[in-house]
Amino acid sequence: MATSTALEFQDDRRGDIRAILARWGSAGHPHVQTLLMPQVLLHDLTDAVHAVCAVHGNHPCMIDYAMARGIQIETLPWLIRSSNAFALERAFLANLTSAAGPLPSTPGQAQTDAALTQLRHTLEMLANSDRRGCATGAVSALILDWRSIRQVLDQAARRFGLSPAPGQMPEPLCDVEDDESGIGLARARGFGATQLLVQHRGLWDLLEARASARRG
Repeated sequence: MATSTALEFQDDRRGDIRAILARWGSAGHPHVQTLLMPQVLLHDLTDAVHAVCAVHGNHPCMIDYAMARGIQIETLPWLIRSSNAFALERAFLANLTSAAGPLPSTPGQAQTDAALTQLRHTLEMLANSDRRGCATGAVSALILDWRSIRQVLDQAARRFGLSPAPGQMPEPLCDVEDDESGIGLARARGFGATQLLVQHRGLWDLLEARASARRG
């Protein structure tokens, strides 16, 4: 366990976002894997769509906050492309949420609403961080992890009778300078990426618990 923890810490320090994704990404969460199964319950998909919309369906989104903050001026063209692409994702998500219909009845809805609000607030804080590289790491992790989230949304779209829209998100900024001046930037990117993915894991944990509660 100690060796594993040390290796994880090294990934964060190096800003190795793909390695961090492999450890914390949504693809490895059991509930995401359940949602991608052909026999998944429609209520579970509906719940997931509404939750993702509650976290990522608002404008401005975390990418827009990072762009407006402008801590890393050199990344602004990439953030602009990412923001424009994510606007299309939000439109798809809005149509999907409408097609999904109302939330399934689930115990503890008020607590869920509070948890989703807090999660969204945490992502906004990451995007608005004054630490150079933190927002870049968080947005890069979002772009990479969105590929797994999008698989769930596409699964829901097919079940709701919609055609999944093609994704157009740009490539993330995963490479970090190797010189001494880039060490702090690498750590900040690693921190931002890890925190984004941990929040996504919390989202799937919450949805898994809600699915279990509906089954009684």
